[in-house]
Order: sequence, then C-alpha cells, then structure tokens
Amino acid sequence: MSNIKNFGIIRAPRVSEKTARIQEQSNQYVFEVATTATKADVKSAVESLFNVKVEAVNVLNVKGKTKTFRSRAGRRGDWRKAYVRLAEGQTIDVMAKA
Repeated sequence: MSNIKNFGIIRAPRVSEKTARIQEQSNQYVFEVATTATKADVKSAVESLFNVKVEAVNVLNVKGKTKTFRSRAGRRGDWRKAYVRLAEGQTIDVMAKA
C-alpha cells in the first residue's frame, strides 16, 4: 500500500541537458513531485522506490507559463520540482523503460 502512495508523490523524472549535467557533477536527480509533497515525503518515496540512500532534498515550486492559443490567453499549471542528492556510489537509472 505504501508503494502506491510513493507513486503519487513522485510524478516523473525531469530529463534535460541541465539535469544530466547535475547528475554527473553532484549525483543529484530531479523529479516532478506532487504539489503537496514535503522534503520528508520525497526522501522516503525515493528511498523506498529505488532502494538508495538519500542525503539531501531541495524542493521548489515552478510557476506555470502564460501562453496564447488562437489569440486566447491561457495559463499552464504550477508544479513542484525536487532535487534529490544521493549518497556516494548510489545511482538511479532514470531512463529505464517501465
């Protein structure tokens, strides 16, 4: 049952050039998380889902962009991002296919 809750906390890994560079340099991984998730929630979810030791978690809110579609103003939703630093020697394969 707790595994289902963990999937609700961690939505998806964020994969970009910036996150790949952070992953190589400081062993940090970036995830899109639930907007209500706390640092403790993210830490326990990552540790139980990926069987790794988490050293630190930094969480930030990302504001949604204002976009125009066919001359109508709209707004993308806000979301929450978590930077997770793993212990030395630990890794997560974020490119694995489910």
